[in-house]
Amino acid sequence: MAVTLAEVAAHAGVSSATVSRVLNGGHPVAGSTRTRVEQAIEELGYIANGPARALAAATSDLVGVLVHDVADSFFGILAGSFQKALAPTGQGDGRRLAVVCNTEGVPSAELDYLALLEGQRAGGVVLTGGAVEEPHHSAALTARISRMALAGTRVVLCGRPPLSVPAALPVATVMFDDHGGAFRLAEHLLTLGHRRIAYVAGPPGLSTTRERLAGHTAALRRHDPALPDACAPLTVHAGFERSAGYDATRELLRRGAPFTAVAAANDTVAAGVAAALGEAGKRIPEDVSVAGFDDLPFSVDTAPALTTVRVPLREAGVLAAQLVTGRRAAPPGRITTLPTELMVRASTAPPPREGSRP
Repeated sequence: MAVTLAEVAAHAGVSSATVSRVLNGGHPVAGSTRTRVEQAIEELGYIANGPARALAAATSDLVGVLVHDVADSFFGILAGSFQKALAPTGQGDGRRLAVVCNTEGVPSAELDYLALLEGQRAGGVVLTGGAVEEPHHSAALTARISRMALAGTRVVLCGRPPLSVPAALPVATVMFDDHGGAFRLAEHLLTLGHRRIAYVAGPPGLSTTRERLAGHTAALRRHDPALPDACAPLTVHAGFERSAGYDATRELLRRGAPFTAVAAANDTVAAGVAAALGEAGKRIPEDVSVAGFDDLPFSVDTAPALTTVRVPLREAGVLAAQLVTGRRAAPPGRITTLPTELMVRASTAPPPREGSRP
């Protein structure tokens, strides 16, 4: 016998009206309550009334773009490129409305915006930036995305790992080779002769942080199996802001363990690293080499110009627009991995000789 909406409500400990609101997405529901309802739906195998779901499946020309921080150049470039590419001519498309949703990297905000977009029957959704790797959030996100895709919403995950959704659903993934980029950057520093390499990583529990740190560590291990352990005390987790890089570098200097190079989680963090080193009287790259990640526009204008890893943000925005509008079919497996590129500039050089200025 089919599971009823009332049984889902009883299982979740909420009213039938609350279950209905979660299913339809038209009204806000507290994050914890929504999670209980979605877990009950999954555990009981509830299937909504077919004709009612078919009616709700009618989608609009609204496309939602979820970003962590619209003021961050990484997300600004990605969202801008996406919006420009929504029309085949690249001149904008009056038939589609792109709405940028700023989540500030908060998992509950991500789910809340998706609920609002589902309530508006959005024709497409693009989720950008690293994914929060927390089991309960991942389960809730997968359930929400699956339901939206089942109703006809095209979904593109951009810059994050794929979700475990049925292959038949219109959910595509555009990934960056963060692991490979971080590997090549660390390999560059090792080739220059650096062995005491500090690493200012991004926030823990984020897919981007994990991938970039793993690539960095893999290069150290390949060069010398003992290097990862030797450099572990020089690894600091911080945010993706300039102030985070500044504070992390001050902490590294306070610890007193010597280092000749700093690899930063991104270019913005690298700017903070450079500022803290300058205040400490250290020259770049004569005393300490500094490298970033992303190749944001300002990186060529720093003094010295910043060695970094280019992430193809504009290309990703164009591809996401093509996928979410159906102008381009997803490849087999529905995953596209875009390559990253090492950009060697003046901020990295061989380490100072022993006995020279520290």
